[in-house]
Amino acid sequence: MREGALAKGMYRNVFAELGYAEEEIDARLQEAWEGLFEGNEHTRIYYPAGDDMGYLLDTGNLDVRTEGMSYGMMMAVQMDRRDVFDRIWKWTRTYMYMTEGENAGYFAWSCLPDGRRNSNGPAPDGEEYFAMALFFASHRWGDREPPFDYGAQARELLRTCLHKGEDGVGQPMWDPGNKLIKFIPNCDFSDPSYHLPHFYELFALWADPDDRKFWKEAAAASRDYLTIACHPVTGLAPEYAHYDGRPNDERGYGHFFSDSYRVAANIGLDAEWFGIDERLRAIVNRIQAFFADKEPADYRRYTIAGEPFDEPALHPVGLLATNAMASLAADSPHARSCVERLWNTPLRQGDRRYYDNCLYFFAMLALSGRYRIWMPQARS
Repeated sequence: MREGALAKGMYRNVFAELGYAEEEIDARLQEAWEGLFEGNEHTRIYYPAGDDMGYLLDTGNLDVRTEGMSYGMMMAVQMDRRDVFDRIWKWTRTYMYMTEGENAGYFAWSCLPDGRRNSNGPAPDGEEYFAMALFFASHRWGDREPPFDYGAQARELLRTCLHKGEDGVGQPMWDPGNKLIKFIPNCDFSDPSYHLPHFYELFALWADPDDRKFWKEAAAASRDYLTIACHPVTGLAPEYAHYDGRPNDERGYGHFFSDSYRVAANIGLDAEWFGIDERLRAIVNRIQAFFADKEPADYRRYTIAGEPFDEPALHPVGLLATNAMASLAADSPHARSCVERLWNTPLRQGDRRYYDNCLYFFAMLALSGRYRIWMPQARS
């Protein structure tokens, strides 16, 4: 029987298991937070906006994405920074939330830092992170007036994600038949890195009662999907994949590249929260073995069979971070060295730092036992 932190109430501190002192671990995590949210222009990705808003900047593309905004909210709730969380959420609701058209109820995936939209299309990875972060905020801090009635906002968003289009307008973010998350609502394929069965298990506890069975089934469907989307030898996943797991090379996204890195991290956190799935453990063991003889400076874009392209990895720090986070599920001989490599790597600096450092911070949280499930609290 699988048993993770939800059942046991305990979180692994892998850094401590390897001998690092608690004070040093706390200092490293705080240093990473300050680098991203309060640091200088070499590391920071969060910027206050006005008196009560703020945004995370994709420093490589100079836009604000639902991916980054939802990541920032998750980081803030895990670090008990309600002030930052509320600033990010207010910016998101003010500029990204769509009230008209076929995507009403979703969030525009890309905006300029002044709030103007680059697109009126949504990206489901943002929506699922928004919902999870909002539930955690509700449970950790309690709800206030809209839009800070976090729990109600999360349930409304998930309701839209599943039932959009039932009135003939728009499309849902999950396929109602196979229960797999889509790459975008109006397509019939997926992105393996979007699959977060550990989130869906919690949605099955806290979403609208009528939808809870769907979310439970979606968690199982996603775990099954990862077993067919990841290569049987290397463990590598493509950025886009068909519902039968075959790589979808639309616009060249059928290979292992930036999105794909997150699969290993997601498997690690699923194992931490809900226990080991041996099929998924085998995947991350293969991934760690594939990268065992490669240095970050030599990371490339690869076919999922492991054949390298000339194109170097855009986010080598992000890749080594996700491989380290996979150690929460792995039992490979490389698990320790992956974690030590992360510990010995600083935050990335420069134009491409945004994505790398988001994955870096999540790995630091998870491997220190501080990426936690925040359950509902009894309140007087």
